[in-house]
Amino acid sequence: MLDLSQQFPVHHHLIHLNHAAVAPWPQVTQDAVSAFAAENARYGSLHYPQWLAVEQQLRDKAQHLFNAPAADDIALVKNTSEGLSFVAYGLDWRAGDNVVGIRQEFPSNRFVWSSLASKGVEFRQLDLTACSGEPEDALLALCDARTRLLSISAVQYADGLRMDLAKIGSFCRQHGILFCVDAIQQLGAMPFDVQAINADFATADGHKWMLAPEGLGLLYVRRELAATLSLTQYGWHMAAGMNDYSVEHCEPYPHARRFECGSPNMLGIHALNTSLGLLLEVGMETVWQQLAGHIDHLLTGLQAIAGIEILSDVRAERRSGIITFRPAGKDVETLFRYLQTNKVFCAPRGGGIRLSPHFHTPQAQLDEVLTLVADYQKYCHSQAPPYLVSCTP
Repeated sequence: MLDLSQQFPVHHHLIHLNHAAVAPWPQVTQDAVSAFAAENARYGSLHYPQWLAVEQQLRDKAQHLFNAPAADDIALVKNTSEGLSFVAYGLDWRAGDNVVGIRQEFPSNRFVWSSLASKGVEFRQLDLTACSGEPEDALLALCDARTRLLSISAVQYADGLRMDLAKIGSFCRQHGILFCVDAIQQLGAMPFDVQAINADFATADGHKWMLAPEGLGLLYVRRELAATLSLTQYGWHMAAGMNDYSVEHCEPYPHARRFECGSPNMLGIHALNTSLGLLLEVGMETVWQQLAGHIDHLLTGLQAIAGIEILSDVRAERRSGIITFRPAGKDVETLFRYLQTNKVFCAPRGGGIRLSPHFHTPQAQLDEVLTLVADYQKYCHSQAPPYLVSCTP
């Protein structure tokens, strides 16, 4: 069993509350990358068969993380954007079709669908700021007989709003609508189950809650749909007989590996495999329980500070690993700089300041952040300390 207290040296250097952006690696992942680099430098690719075994271990872990029916249902892709693009440009669109999504999505889950306008496909976007009821009801109301696909993030990146994926997935399956999930703000932070939510596609990069490097992500494709997506990339690695270099024509794998056209990112594979190993050893239920406790602690503390406005939906079923707030006077930029000066690594998002701890974040660091925010609020009603450029009353 890993000693988690030794796994995150980042805690000795700053308060890292930015896992919704790019996360720090665990020590075991740093060690795995260093060992792989040293092995490559000394022996080249002599041990490639062992590298392939690590790749298979990663596929097995990814199956567990998604609760996919089989490891072959998941492709290793460069990032979330590539995964979404495989779906968007693999479907046989017809003029008059539409895609339903959310206007406040991260650009990766908007640009790819709006780009289909050249094919006569309409992108219908729900404005969450104008939604008076539950967002799922408003989202589903945008669907009609020509809706081919609904694509949303499991968790909204700006304020951490967690969507009811099971409700949306059930509706889509009943109405013959394909359901695509950008899972980057949930996978690695809380349990995720593509079968329970009736997802047809789900994708996420490894550099956020999965605690791995940028440049390697995961794409789940429901087995019945893999061969129906037109291919937009071709190469040796996607061929069913990929080790037969003399074959004249490419016969793609029948499952998700058909989207892996070229040589794998072995360095990223070693890293992501190690990071997922840590998460799964802790257990995703435990990871989420601890992370949810941190969010609850931050929420309780922020609500007790006069003048702080919580921008996130605080209902238990809507919570994620993200909480966004803003100070009195809405001077977000000054408070953000103040926190940065005090080695708090967070992000300005959604009109406020986004905090995104992980399960491993020490509670003492959360208390330190709450004290900093409380002190800032006091200064704003008296006088600004020297390290504050301005302070809006």
